[in-house]
Amino acid sequence: MNPELKQQVVDANKQLVAAGLVTLTWGNVSGIDRDSGLVAIKPSGVDYDALTPDNLVVVDLQGEVVEGDLRPSSDTATHLELYRNFSEIGAVVHTHSPQATAFSQAGTPLPCLGTTHADHFYGEVPVARALTPEEVDAGYELATGISIVERFQELDLNPLEMPAILLKHHAPFTWGKTPQYAVDNSIALEMCAKMSLMTWQLNPNTVEIPRHILEKHHQRKHGNDAYYGQK
Repeated sequence: MNPELKQQVVDANKQLVAAGLVTLTWGNVSGIDRDSGLVAIKPSGVDYDALTPDNLVVVDLQGEVVEGDLRPSSDTATHLELYRNFSEIGAVVHTHSPQATAFSQAGTPLPCLGTTHADHFYGEVPVARALTPEEVDAGYELATGISIVERFQELDLNPLEMPAILLKHHAPFTWGKTPQYAVDNSIALEMCAKMSLMTWQLNPNTVEIPRHILEKHHQRKHGNDAYYGQK
C-alpha cells in the first residue's frame, strides 16, 4: 500500500473532527490504490487522535484484510461496493454530520437552491431507499452500498458530478478522486444542508435554482472549459 495514500487517509479522518462533521467516532474515510486494488480505511471505533498510518487497516476489494491487526470500519463493505462500481473515485467518506443527517433521516433530497450548492453538486443530492428486513439480515453494509449504486443507476448520475448521497433513515456518504476531495465534499454537503434549512426558514416557498445558473456555476468549476481557481 502506498504510504503517501495512507497518510492522506489519516489526515482526512482527522479533518472530519476539525470540520465538526463527526461526534465520538461516528465517521470514517477510506482511500483506494487503484494500481494494487487495495483500500486503506479507519479501524472500527478507534479515536481519531490515536489514528496513525500504522494502525489503518488495509483490505482488498473482496474485504480480506491484508495489513493491520485491528478490525476495519463496520462500514467497510459499503465503501468497497462503491469502489467496485464507481471506478472514477479514489476515496469515500461517511459521516453523521447533523444537517445532512437530518435530510437523510427525513428521506428528503437536498435540492440545489443556490450557487454554493451548484459549485459542488450537479443538481439535487438524491436519497437512497430504505433497506428491507431481508437485506439488513443478509448483509446490512453491503446492501447499503448496493442501494447507493442502484439509485445512481436509476437516476443515470455521474459519481464525479454528484459526489454525495443521503441514505434514508441513516446518514450521508460522499466521495472524490482523493481523500481530501472526498472530505471537501462532506464539508460542502453539510454546509449546503445548513443553508437550505436556513433559506426555508426565511422563505418556505424557495424553489430550486434556475437551470442555466446551475449549469454556469457547475461547469465553470468542473467543466471542460473550467476557469475557477488556478491551472
